Amino acid sequence: MDSKQKLLVIIGPTAVGKTNLSIEMAKLFNGEIISGDSMQIYRGMDIGTAKITKEEMQGIPHHLIDIKEPEENFSVAEFQLLVRAKINEIAKRGKLPIIVGGTGLYIQSVIYDYQFSDVSGDEAFRLELEERVKEIGNEALYKELQEVDPESAAQIHPNNVRRVIRALEIFHLTGKTMREYQSKQQPDLMYDTALIGLTMDREKLYERINLRVDIMVEQGLLAEVKSLYNQGLRDCQSIQAIGYKEIYDYLDGKVTWEEAVEQLKQNSRRYAKRQLTWFRNKMDVQWFEMTNVNNVAKKLAEISHYVEGKLQVKSNTY
Repeated sequence: MDSKQKLLVIIGPTAVGKTNLSIEMAKLFNGEIISGDSMQIYRGMDIGTAKITKEEMQGIPHHLIDIKEPEENFSVAEFQLLVRAKINEIAKRGKLPIIVGGTGLYIQSVIYDYQFSDVSGDEAFRLELEERVKEIGNEALYKELQEVDPESAAQIHPNNVRRVIRALEIFHLTGKTMREYQSKQQPDLMYDTALIGLTMDREKLYERINLRVDIMVEQGLLAEVKSLYNQGLRDCQSIQAIGYKEIYDYLDGKVTWEEAVEQLKQNSRRYAKRQLTWFRNKMDVQWFEMTNVNNVAKKLAEISHYVEGKLQVKSNTY
């Protein structure tokens, strides 16, 4: 008999409608929501991360939002530990845990049996790299990673020195790239998981992304970023987020306001494309088309029926 904990996961690109669906699913299945977004963990970064508001939550408990200060780092391994603890905590209350988000690697780390610590570190090598980066700079070390593991380099920002060093350390210890190393683990699903994805015609999705950026600007994105900027926050993980780095360039006088907003829209569209590629290549997802949803109740019924069958649970309505 399978005694795995039941888990609902809702994924999809930015602006596709995950937030609204997650609230409806939580109502139907007596659930609580865990954020699977790597940037909504930061306090004071609300508008640029499209963080759900108290009103939008409609009384549904949400977890792993506003748990870090913007200057703090946050790793995939830490996310894995925190989310798994939350899943157990929610299940003990007799509720269905629902992970919602768009950060593929973070969600993958939770639902699959990935081990982040089974390659022992080489402290001497790591310290050597930490000293070298002070001499040669972030970009030079990043180029070394591009040479030995271009795929990992494409997923890591040059200023995220900790992750660059870790990828180089794994290559140093195993002779394998990060992907080659992880593929050898052959991970199994940790939970009895219903993994649903929302997708949409690309042109319509891009329109929604552009509109979302315009709304962020109207809501006061500039003031939010300026507050972080005036605190002297630089070269930290949070400021690398889309919606913040572009406005920093404006505040630094590198681009005009119009150029910054257009760059934000373009980067958001590119991110959505990367998200879809990741989900389709790395995860076994049941996709639901959201392009022309004229009958919302019918679409909710379709999705809830799938969840009922997959997890063998009953919804409150359908």
